[in-house]
Order: sequence, then C-alpha cells, then structure tokens
Amino acid sequence: MTGAATHALASAVVIGTPAVNFVIFAFFMVLTLIIAVSAAGRNRSTTDYYAGGRAFTGWQNGIAIGGDYLSAASFLGIAGIISIAGYDGFLYSIGFLVGWLLVLMLISEPLRNTGRYTMADVLDLRLKAVPVRAAAALSTLTVSLFYLLAQMAGAGALVSLLLGVNSSAGQDVIVAVVGLLMIFYVLVGGMKGTTWVQIIKATILMAGALVTTFWVMARAGFSLSSLLHHAAAASSAGKAVLGPGLEFGVNTASKFDFVSLALALVLGTAGLPHVLMRLYTVPNAREARRSVVWTIWVVGLFYLCTLVLGFGAMWLVGGKQILAAPGKGDSAVPLLAFKLGGTLLLGIVAAVAFATILAVVAGLTITASACFAHDVYAGVLRGGEADPGQEVRVARITAIVIGAVAVVGGIYAKNIDVAFLVGLAFAIAASANLPSILFSLFWPRFTARGAVWSIYGGLISSVGLIIFSPVLSGQPGTSLISDPHVNFAFFPLDNPGIVSIPLAFFLGWLGTVTDRKPADSARYARMQVRALTGVGAERGGRS
Repeated sequence: MTGAATHALASAVVIGTPAVNFVIFAFFMVLTLIIAVSAAGRNRSTTDYYAGGRAFTGWQNGIAIGGDYLSAASFLGIAGIISIAGYDGFLYSIGFLVGWLLVLMLISEPLRNTGRYTMADVLDLRLKAVPVRAAAALSTLTVSLFYLLAQMAGAGALVSLLLGVNSSAGQDVIVAVVGLLMIFYVLVGGMKGTTWVQIIKATILMAGALVTTFWVMARAGFSLSSLLHHAAAASSAGKAVLGPGLEFGVNTASKFDFVSLALALVLGTAGLPHVLMRLYTVPNAREARRSVVWTIWVVGLFYLCTLVLGFGAMWLVGGKQILAAPGKGDSAVPLLAFKLGGTLLLGIVAAVAFATILAVVAGLTITASACFAHDVYAGVLRGGEADPGQEVRVARITAIVIGAVAVVGGIYAKNIDVAFLVGLAFAIAASANLPSILFSLFWPRFTARGAVWSIYGGLISSVGLIIFSPVLSGQPGTSLISDPHVNFAFFPLDNPGIVSIPLAFFLGWLGTVTDRKPADSARYARMQVRALTGVGAERGGRS
C-alpha cells in the first residue's frame, strides 16, 4: 500500500467506526472479568489461592497453560517478526515449541511430585536451606517482572491501534489500565479464576487464529507455496525472506545472537516460574504430564498459524505500513485482520489478543505474588510457620505492588519489540532457574552452595549482560536509551544466553565440588522416591 493508503487505513480505524472497536473491546473485557469473578469462589487457603484447589484435570490445565504461554509475544511478536524478517522470525516459534519437549521429558512429573506451589519448594525439599529459597525467590521475581514488561508493552501497542490512540501519553494511560485490570484478576480470582479465564481465552484465541489463517490461505488459493511467493514479491528483501540470514546472518555478532536466542528459547521454558507453578494446579503427576501433552498440541497448532499470519501480513499489508503503525511489528496481525475483514475483524482479533495479554499478566502477577508471600514471607521471614490467611493477604498486597512496578516498566519498554523482550525473560529463566532445578532432581552430589552459586551467577550474569548490551544503549532507535551520546554497551549480543546459561551450570558444579559440607544422600534418596512414585505428594498436602 502507498502512503495515502496508510493514511486511509488510519482514518478508517480512528475516525470511521471507533465506537465499534470500543464496544468489541469492552465486551471481551467484561466477559473475562465475569469469568474471573464467577469461577473464583472463595480463596481462603493458600492451596485455593495459589493452585486453584488442585482441582483441574490434565486437559483443562493443558489448555490453560497454552493460554498462559501463548502471550503477546506469540500472537503479536512472532507473527510481526515473520512479517518483516521472514524465515528468521519463524525460528522463535520453533524455539518456543521445542522447549516443551524438555518440560515433558524431564520436568513435569518430578516437579509436580516434589513441590507444593513454587520452584523454591523443590529446592527446599532437596537442600533445606534458607539462602537457597531466598535466591530462588529473587530469581522468580526477576523473571516474572521481565516477562510482565513484554506483555505491558504489547498491550500499549495493541490497544493504541484498536482505539486509535497515537500519543505517547495515551499509550501510557492504556498501560496503566492494563495494570489495574490485572490486579483485579489476581485479587478477586486467584489461581482458579485466572485459570478459567485462560482456558476461555485460549479457546477463543485459537479460533481467531485459525479463522484468520484460513482466510489468508483462501486468498492464496490454499497453497502455501503461492502464499510464500506473494510474500516474497511484496517484500523489499525479495526471496531472501524465505531463507535464513536476513535477521541473524547479517554479521558475526548476529549469528552468535541466533545461537544465544535459540539456547534461551529452548531451555527457558522449563525455567519459567508461571509455567512451573501451573503444574501444581492438578491433583497428581499423571495429570501434570497430560497437561504438558495437551499444551504441546495447542502450542504446536498455534505456531503453525503464526507462519501463515506472518507471511500473510508481509503480502497483504506490507512492511512499510507495519513498521509505521503503533508497536511496529506487533501490529502486523491486527493490520492483517483489518485488511481481510475490515474494522469488525480488526476489533475482534485485537480484543482477543488484549484478553490474551490480560490473562498472561494475571498469571505472572499471581506467580510473583505467591513467590514473595510463600517463599520470602512464609519461608524466609517466618521460618515456614506463617498463618495461611496472613500469607494470602501478603500475596494480595504484593500483587498490588507488582502491578504498579509493571505499569512503570511497561511505559518505558513500550517501544521495544515484544517477542524480543520475552526472549530476554527466557534467557534469565534458563540461566537462573533451570540449572538448579535439574541438578536438584538428578545430581546426588548437589549442595546448597552449588544452588546459590548457580542461581545468583545465572541471574547476575544474564541481567548484567542485558544492561551492558545494545538492548539498553548504543543503538539509537532500537535501544531503550535513545540518546546517541549514551553508550555503555560493551557486550555485543542482544541475548545473553550463550554466556549466562553455560556459566550458571558451571557455577552449580563448581559450588558443589568445592563445598566441604557433603550432600545429604538420604534426603536425595527420599526425594527420588517421591519424584518417581508420588508417595508423599498428596493432593493439596504440605511438601
């Protein structure tokens, strides 16, 4: 489309039928709020509030995990990257999906059997050390906040397009409204209400993605090769979008960045705290495994749709118009929906995507608040003797604080690509969380010192390298700090995973072999029995 066509598109969305957009948007918001309130029931105990009473079946929890996992990065970010970078953008989809195989094969059942609510419970069962629980809590909070930034940034871009809000101040208000809504979800719904919102949202999201995918394929004569041919013809890069190298093969640094990103995406899934916490909402390990199988099917089908949606946007919308829209690549799918079905389909797709963001931020908020209340307040400050009612009250207060922090961070991160931000969260999760989890479950010699060194080493190295990378400074227009005179980026890669992940594993090993206090072999043996058989992991019982 030409510049005049772009102006016409903006006029049609903003001036033509803004009331229709708002009504569709409000309908979805009210629907999700009603679901959260009606499904919540009474959240009196910690098991009710953190784990939904462990009352969900494998297929219910699997769809809910899919709803939690298919975030703004999936629906908006990945399709947006594909619409601009082509083949290289689809690498995100592959990495996100492959990571679930690791969860299925190594993590799901033993983690459900050995934990209660959080990742720190697993480490505490194995190592029984307050410093380990404190380190795990800090890591969980950091990953959750990074992931929240991605969702808040996506919300600002998406609703700006939906309601025609183009000013920076208007987008800031939208981010603040998202924060208020997510706090409401968590305070009122708890895990049970949030889970049902995610189930409904995942179902609607899949339906919307499949319908839009079908529509694009119909325009291409139901021929994938025809779609790719049209997309390449519409791209300024030509046929280069159909092969690797457009995004990650520009220079040596970008090639290493690709390896780093791939490591983070594949390994990070098994360390995401809001994903791990969902394994405790089912009654036993068998249902936890079924949950992951269902999630793989949901996620796999959805990521196939992102391939069609991304190349469809490249063909039907065009890179210039995508990059000129609020949120740039994150607006590719809504713009594609407008091109196919006008304002009505745009409103539906954008509202469903926004409901996706709300459900994900609610899940992240309840994870972070549960981590602080259960691990820091009850586990560290109160020595495991906190009153359950008081613990839930602390979790609710924490949710409000986290919501405020997420709003402020989302305002500053609103111009950064959503999928890219999620990639950073995955790198931190893979560096700080995964090594200690695997060592605790499978290495008999692992000690508390190894856990502390691994968690803090992975956390500090990943966050530190992000701070001193082009993400924060050095590249005006793409860095968070846009001032061309500010440049403290000495680490050349955008994603730190290639350094921080191996370093965290090494530090876990080094801390263990240099620890003069030997591992408790009897505790490890008891943990192995529980991990493999489920004996002692009663439904809703204490760890």
